Amino acid sequence: MENIIIPFIIGVICIIIGISNMKGNISTLHSYHRKRVSEEDRIPFGKKVGLGMIICGGGIIVNGIFSAVSTFTEKQIYLTIGMVIMIICLAMGLAISFWAMMKYNKGIF
Repeated sequence: MENIIIPFIIGVICIIIGISNMKGNISTLHSYHRKRVSEEDRIPFGKKVGLGMIICGGGIIVNGIFSAVSTFTEKQIYLTIGMVIMIICLAMGLAISFWAMMKYNKGIF
């Protein structure tokens, strides 16, 4: 049962943070990013970083669901499918977030 509970909780937390960022509240981001983003770019930056977080959170939840299905059916293929989906979502989410950081911060660090 923990196969779905822990990824679900982590995924929901990522999605909540992403929604908060999309509304312009970038307080969850590192202070470096808050300082380097101008006031007029705060909303577009938050939307892009938030979208990346939502995609990452969704991928983690989907992985948990496939992991639970794998446990109940005892078929390893579902675990593999879930991991592939999660890796793709994490890569896409991080790419979107890093792109936004490069665009609005002129760097990720």
